[in-house]
Amino acid sequence: MKIDLRSDTFTQPTAAMLAAMFSAKVGDDVFGEDPTVNELEAYCAALFGMEAAIYCPTGTMTNQIAIKCHTQPGDEIICDKTSHVYIYEGGGIAFNSGCQVRAIDGNRGMITAEDVVNAINPDDVHKPITSLVSLENTCNRGGGSCYAIDTLQQIKQVCTQHGLKLHLDGARLFNALEATQQNEQQYGAIFDSISICLSKGLGAPIGSVLLSTAAYIKKARRVRKVMGGGMRQAGYMAAAGLYALKHHKPMLALDHIHAKQIADALLNKDFIGKMMPVETNIIIFEVLDNVGTKAFCDFMQSQNIYCLAVSPTQVRMVTHLDVSSDMVQHVVNTIHQM
Repeated sequence: MKIDLRSDTFTQPTAAMLAAMFSAKVGDDVFGEDPTVNELEAYCAALFGMEAAIYCPTGTMTNQIAIKCHTQPGDEIICDKTSHVYIYEGGGIAFNSGCQVRAIDGNRGMITAEDVVNAINPDDVHKPITSLVSLENTCNRGGGSCYAIDTLQQIKQVCTQHGLKLHLDGARLFNALEATQQNEQQYGAIFDSISICLSKGLGAPIGSVLLSTAAYIKKARRVRKVMGGGMRQAGYMAAAGLYALKHHKPMLALDHIHAKQIADALLNKDFIGKMMPVETNIIIFEVLDNVGTKAFCDFMQSQNIYCLAVSPTQVRMVTHLDVSSDMVQHVVNTIHQM
């Protein structure tokens, strides 16, 4: 029995999700004629109280489309130094949009309104134009950390005052909503654009959705085409996303409970150093030199438990839909035996 805790991207479609995919009505999405894609986009837009949405194969694509649509070449983007858009998207900000980044040394991936104010460039021909702030919620490298809603509102106020756009990389936003008991409509009222991922905790095999105004999404469709993201009978995959949104959101709470159970077991071991607070489904912790990350991961793998070294001293574990309570108990027992 393989227990894969490397990421929440390893989930397999459930039987019910596969049935929804097989029965999906499809058309040509580039022509705007795939009824299931259209249904997914309308469902997501209504969920967040936003005007329109566009379905894409990946979260990297939705983020990169968002940045391209908000900026001009030579602009500067403010984000945390550990943001996915900055360190995990292949240099896409420079490659696709010709922009540079003002990377903020935030707190577990999160920045503040004061950080934004201090990072905005003056009106000076020597400086790039600051045009966009990009936030991530939950923050992957912050151990699944979640923004407080008042912090987001304060950042939005600064953006409005300074004429900046505000984008959200919400790859694991539904985990944040579950953990904080916030709601989608609050986010739709704050952000100019939101990217949500369907293939992580929600368990769909593929797909992300970008949300914004109707005019912005019309522009995004052109950028998606340029990036090679125009798909044809994409409704088979969109059906999986619809099923996930309608049936899997309540299951995220159990993932969070499982993560805390594993974290508690780890904290009882003397070879575990600093651990980031476990708010959602991500556990990031130090393995001290007397054991080391390689030896830790190798031993866990020998017990059919797969985890990921994310730095020379840190390991990450991520719970998800395919990690059952029995599997978590096996992980906990294995840690106790180390």
